[in-house]
Order: sequence, then structure tokens, then C-alpha cells
Amino acid sequence: MAQMAAKGETPDILFWVGCAGSFDERAQKITRDICKILQHVGINFAILGTEESCTGDPAKRAGNEFLFQMQAMTNIQVLDGYEIKKIVTGCPHCFNTIKNEYPNLGGNYEVIHHSQLIQQLIDEGKLKAEGGESFKGKKITFHDPCYLGRANGVYEAPRKALEILDAELVEMKRCKSNGLCCGAGGAQMFKEPEKGTKDINIERIDEALALQPNIVASSCPFCMTMLSDGIKNFNKEEEVKVLDIAEITARANGL
Repeated sequence: MAQMAAKGETPDILFWVGCAGSFDERAQKITRDICKILQHVGINFAILGTEESCTGDPAKRAGNEFLFQMQAMTNIQVLDGYEIKKIVTGCPHCFNTIKNEYPNLGGNYEVIHHSQLIQQLIDEGKLKAEGGESFKGKKITFHDPCYLGRANGVYEAPRKALEILDAELVEMKRCKSNGLCCGAGGAQMFKEPEKGTKDINIERIDEALALQPNIVASSCPFCMTMLSDGIKNFNKEEEVKVLDIAEITARANGL
């Protein structure tokens, strides 16, 4: 963004990479695929790079409102300094925080999640699921991230990306508004679970494996970690893949 601004250019959209997308090895692959999609359809985008800081979501969920506001205010200053209007995120947590909590602190932006962008591009005919890997005959189930689904009512966008594939879509019993959390939200990702009889991600993967899918799809880096750990717990890594909507879209379009 700094390089673009120095040339007096303005991007169509700012891609907010997020902590997971920047530092988590698995989520970095999703980040790259989102970039490939943006480049493929010719969207002029920028990232903040080293100027991007955590949105403050984990701090807020863990109860440290003061730290959240400090992080948020810093980000808002940077975004407003570049006169950013439209943001796409690769993470539902970033999406929810910037969209719903930054306005209270003076940060007003149009924020979309990458699954919504993919849906829009499919509707416009720019992404067609042609020329790449075929998902024909594959069975796919989609896990709804809490901050995308129940918190923001985005259910159709990620499914749209799967509907155009030549695959069989199956829904878990607990899906959409009745979805089950992967177990990472509310800053639970960063601590050990409390004593209980079963971890939430194991419960969720149990439900997914009952459908005998080839792919468990998600659109959140936190869910990705929890679902992948669940699959490993059952030693099913070879048979069942956990993929993000962006990765599936990129593969289907040969990117």
C-alpha cells in the first residue's frame, strides 16, 4: 500500500491478510490462493504489509477491551491515512471485527469476506470452475465458521463456490444457523481446553466423517487448524482433505 500511495495510485480493494494468513504456514497457502484469484480476475489490490497489525479480536474475546481498542485505533489510523474504502479479508474474525466493531471507534469501511468476493465473481461470470482440477464425483461438506455464519448471516456465499463444481454437496446435521463451533473462537485457540469428555473439534469431525466426505471445506484459518487436527486425530489425512473455499476455487480454475 505504501508503494502504491507513493506512486499516487489507489487500489480497488485492500486485502487484509490477518495474523493467521501472515504467520500460520497452513493459512499462508490460503492467502496465496486469494491473491491468485484477485490477480486472475484483474482486481487491482494492495496489502498493508508490515503496517498491518492484529485487528484486536483475540484480545477483545479474551476480555482485554483496553488492548483491543489500542490495536483497533492504530489500524484505523493507518487505514484512514490511506483513505481505504473497501476491504476483503481471508478470516471471518477479521471480517467481523472490522465490519461490526471498528465503526464504534470511527473506522467505517465496506468489508467483505473472501467467500463473498468469490460468490460475486462467480455471479459476474469471471470465475467458472473450468480449466483446472476436476472435483467430479467428490463428496464435499462445508463447515460454517461462527463469525461468518451465525454472527453475520453469510451462508450462501461459500456454498456458491462449491455449487459450481461437479461435486456432491452434503450438509452436516448441524449446519448454517444451527452450526457447531470448531472450538477455536473466543480466543480458545490460544489456550488449553477445560476438562471435559470430548474436544469440540473431535465432536465436529465425528459429525463430518459420518457423511464419508472426500473434502471438508471451510473458510476460516482457525476452523482450518481445528478441523485438520480433528482429521489427524482419526488418522484420516490421506482420505479426507480440509480445504478452504479459496483453495478449492483456485484449483478448479487452474490457478
